[in-house]
Amino acid sequence: MAFDTSGIRLKPCVDLFSTEASRQDAGLEKIREIPLDQLVPFKDHPFKVIDDESMMDTVQSIREHGILLPLIARPMPDGKYEIVSGHRRSHAGKLAGLETVPVIVRELDDDAAVILMVDSNLQRENILPSERAFAFKMKLEAMKHQGQRADLTCGQVGHKLIGTKARDVLAEQVNESARNVQRYIRLTELLPELLDLVDERKLAFNSAVEVSYLNPEEQGWLAETIDSEQSTPSLSQAQRLKHFSQDGKLTEDMVLAIMSEQKKPETERVVLQSRQISQYFSPSATPKEMETSILSMLDTAKEWRSYFPEDSTLDDVNRRMRKVLEGMKRTKSRAPER
Repeated sequence: MAFDTSGIRLKPCVDLFSTEASRQDAGLEKIREIPLDQLVPFKDHPFKVIDDESMMDTVQSIREHGILLPLIARPMPDGKYEIVSGHRRSHAGKLAGLETVPVIVRELDDDAAVILMVDSNLQRENILPSERAFAFKMKLEAMKHQGQRADLTCGQVGHKLIGTKARDVLAEQVNESARNVQRYIRLTELLPELLDLVDERKLAFNSAVEVSYLNPEEQGWLAETIDSEQSTPSLSQAQRLKHFSQDGKLTEDMVLAIMSEQKKPETERVVLQSRQISQYFSPSATPKEMETSILSMLDTAKEWRSYFPEDSTLDDVNRRMRKVLEGMKRTKSRAPER
C-alpha cells in the first residue's frame, strides 16, 4: 500500500540530536558576565548617577552579595553594549571593584529601548523633577513614533498612539494627569541653571513652568537676576514675565524691575486626583470620608515628626506614610463592603 508523504516534514538534523534543554534555552534570554569597560551609558540618559549615601549603600551591598538583579543592555554595532537598565548598578559595580557584571543582552530598537529605560528608572523612590521631565519627554516621543509605524498593530501597542492620545496613555501609565505630564515636559525648555534650581527646590514647580515659556535670552536675564538678587520668582512674578515675553515687551531691565518687587504671600492649592488615592479606600467611601482619613494621617505624621532626628528629611516621613497607606490598602481588602 502506498502512503502519501507530501504532508510530512522532517526536522533538521541538528534538531534531532539537540537536547530538550538546549531547545528551551534557544528561546530564552540568558544572563552573561560582561566586562564593565564594554558597557556604555544609554544615549541622553536623563537619570543622574550620583555618589550619594544611597550609592554607597549599594556599593557595600554589592561587595557583600554581588549584583543580584542583572543589568539589561542591547548590542551595538561596534561590539559594545548600551545599558538600558542598570546605570546605578553598573557604576556601583565599578566602585566595588568588579571587572564584570551580570547582563541580560536584549535586541531592542530605539523606541523600545527608550520606553524600557524610562519605565525601569521611574520605579525608583526619589526622582528629581528634571529627571522626570526628560523621561516623560523621551517616552512620549517614543510612543508617538511607535504609533505611527505601520508594522505595529493595535494589539501590540494598544492602539495607534498619536498626539494627545499618546499623552493620555503615558499619563495613565505614570499615574499623573495628562496636564501634569505636559507641565513636566515644559521644564525641558529651561536653561540648565534654572532647571538645577527646580531640582534644588529653590524655584517652585509652578513658577518654573511659567518661566519655561521665556526664550533662552530672556531666561538668561532671569538667571543672572536670580543670582544677583538671591531670589527666585513667585508664581505671580513668573506669570508676569511670561505675559510680557509673549507680548514681545520683556527686557532685561523689566526682568530686574519685576524681580525687585516686594513679594506678596501666595497660597498654592494642593490637588489630589481621586484616581490617585481611591486605591487606598473602599469603593463605597465618600469624598468627605477620604478627606477625614487623609487629615487624620497628616496629624499622625505631625506627631511622628517628633520621633525623627532634627536632620531628617521629608522623604523620611514620606516613607513612613507610604507604609501606613499600604497598611490601609491591605485593611481595605479585608474589610466587608457596606
